[in-house]
Amino acid sequence: MKYEHPAIPEASVPLSVAPEFQHLLDTYAGETNKVAAVWSAFTAADLDYRPHPRAATVGEILKHQLLSERRFFGEFLGTPEPPPAEILPAIMRPEACITRLVELAAPRLIFCARRPAAWWHSRVPFFDVERERIWIFWRRILHTAHHRTQLTVYLRLLDRQVPSTYGPTADVTWQGADPTHTVEAAGRQ
Repeated sequence: MKYEHPAIPEASVPLSVAPEFQHLLDTYAGETNKVAAVWSAFTAADLDYRPHPRAATVGEILKHQLLSERRFFGEFLGTPEPPPAEILPAIMRPEACITRLVELAAPRLIFCARRPAAWWHSRVPFFDVERERIWIFWRRILHTAHHRTQLTVYLRLLDRQVPSTYGPTADVTWQGADPTHTVEAAGRQ
């Protein structure tokens, strides 16, 4: 999937010293681009929106994404990270959060690109258990996808255009997009 204005261009993704782990770097950069695309669909006026009293606000989800990503990468994967008090932008606006998201992702990509295969497979503390770093990394990607999906639902409830993430949406499509909505399409080989 190509983004018109990617937050992290493909050419900016470093090459892994362990080529079999290049997909991790490519995935993290791609997921960061997807988050940036969804966040860019919100305005500052949307930050207090919550679709249900027990749901998080848009602003709370943006903050959580930035802070929890710092924790996953710093505490569990061991990347050098700024102190927690320096993670959030001074003024909470979607565009400021996108800028901060990219500023934090770029050095993580470089750090992870320099890790050998053994590093990815080593077991480290993860909350109250131990897991391989590669497992923790994928857990982070899934956690990010979960919160990004929450926000795409919020966009739909706000009657906004939902940007493409893994493929076309009801609002965004392109030449060559081929969603699978039929039994026949699912059977293509």
